[in-house]
Amino acid sequence: MDIMSIIGIIAAVGFVLFGMVFDAETMRFVFSNLNAFIDPTSFAITVGGTIGVLMISFPAKNFKKIGKHLKIVFRPEKYDTVQYIDQIVEIAKEARMKGLLSLEDKLKDIEDPFLHNSLLLVVDSVDLEKVRTLMETELTQLDERHALDREFYERGASAAPAFGMIGTLIGLILMLGNMSDVDKLAEGMAVALITTLYGSLLANVIFTPMANKLKARHDEEFLCKILIMEGVMAIQEGENPKFIEEKLYKLLPANQMKLKKEGREGSA
Repeated sequence: MDIMSIIGIIAAVGFVLFGMVFDAETMRFVFSNLNAFIDPTSFAITVGGTIGVLMISFPAKNFKKIGKHLKIVFRPEKYDTVQYIDQIVEIAKEARMKGLLSLEDKLKDIEDPFLHNSLLLVVDSVDLEKVRTLMETELTQLDERHALDREFYERGASAAPAFGMIGTLIGLILMLGNMSDVDKLAEGMAVALITTLYGSLLANVIFTPMANKLKARHDEEFLCKILIMEGVMAIQEGENPKFIEEKLYKLLPANQMKLKKEGREGSA
């Protein structure tokens, strides 16, 4: 469970609600203030319009993936780079001592499909360049597929404020057309302001954080697959396991390398 995501959304919604109901003069919560922020017309314009644009822009399969994406955000799969490196180095030691064909017995214990399939190509004596091409193609497809998933939420993040502005224009038109009617004037003003609020909340609390978190999850997975690709290539070339380990650690971001260094010092 990603506690940060849960705390973040609770904090974002909570502080907005706090601003709506807290009266600074009396230092009390006035929950009846919430009625002023509930407007079905504004909700229909902003939320309905945004969903409509997404339906026009993307096929139905993107909507079916929303549940999967929520799981990725709140219950992400762990990608431990150090664990991957240790596993690759162990495989490299096995290959160096017993030969590449000996890795066939270890394939059944490898859970990661990308690592399993890549090593299977090595065991089957596929040419080095062909193995690299196949792995790079899979990584490219992964990158493009995840980019399309993020584009769905990025489009929502741009459409929601746009429909908030459309609602504002509708509200202003209603105001200008009914200047003599005070009730109509207030109704138009409510639509003008609340649609902007709804659009901003949709964009900044839902769509943009979803896109950003999916990008972060993608980066974690992609880095591990890069480590796998470089490790498998090094194993097939017969490089020294110690050299492979140092090579893979140099691919990690600076903060992860620092954690590894501290871990080594602690072990010493």
